[in-house]
Amino acid sequence: MSVARAVPGFLLTAGRRLLDAVLYSSTWLSAAALGLMWATFLFWRVHIPGRLGVLIFAATLCLYNLDSVLPYKHSQHPGVSGRKRWMRRHRWLLAAVALGAGAVAGVLFLADDRLRPLTPFLVHLALISGLYSLPLVRRHGRWRALRDLPLLKVFLIAYVWAGVTVWIPALYLGRPLAEPAVLALFARRFLFVLALALVFDIRDHTKDRLMGTRTFPGVLGVPATKYLALAALAAANAWPLPQVGAGQALVLALPSVAGAAVIWYAQESRPDYYFALLTDGVLLLQFLAVLVLSIE
Repeated sequence: MSVARAVPGFLLTAGRRLLDAVLYSSTWLSAAALGLMWATFLFWRVHIPGRLGVLIFAATLCLYNLDSVLPYKHSQHPGVSGRKRWMRRHRWLLAAVALGAGAVAGVLFLADDRLRPLTPFLVHLALISGLYSLPLVRRHGRWRALRDLPLLKVFLIAYVWAGVTVWIPALYLGRPLAEPAVLALFARRFLFVLALALVFDIRDHTKDRLMGTRTFPGVLGVPATKYLALAALAAANAWPLPQVGAGQALVLALPSVAGAAVIWYAQESRPDYYFALLTDGVLLLQFLAVLVLSIE
């Protein structure tokens, strides 16, 4: 009987460790970036180039893991967050993942002639991503990064994610960024990611306040931030997409229903899985909705 009880317990522990590794190594988030880019190609009824998809997955994995192993972050108190404790315990593994993923992304970039003309555009996205958390200026005894500028970090996140998952595919396919279909999809993606980024501001409310970073929850309060996120989500769905019928628009709005629920019930005290699994998972739901439409 004791052995029979031990086996499910072992499987549960192993499953949780695997889930932690997938979530806290940014593998889940990198899959979301790939999914959103894939959704863009599906919108335009073009097959996603496998090399480009792997590159975006690897680049996202590299950047987020580099961010997680910055030395100044590991000098901070880890607090009670299981995510922070996991990342601290596996710091060197995350650094190795970042270096390996960066090498893969670099090789794929050099191997694709269609990406080289995009270099200036890619560099500006990489700079924003890299400087987002990298300490640049010392003020009041503390090093500050782009994310520490008042109310800016959610807009930086939304811009980079929309740029990577909409503008890079457009440029790769030779479509002008000013084309109405491109602009509409960029606007929707920007607002959709902005709404979810505000959820993470709610998660980090106390930490940001202690660190002196002014965010929307700190300025407006958590309830008002939720309404702002819901407004961004509504605006994303209200933005018209060319050649999308009412039935298709309804399918595309379904992930936003899940997103609205995640926003409404977001609290700083929620477990790490609420944010890492559910909130980031809403991004993948958008890919699935577009995939369903492409099959019809």
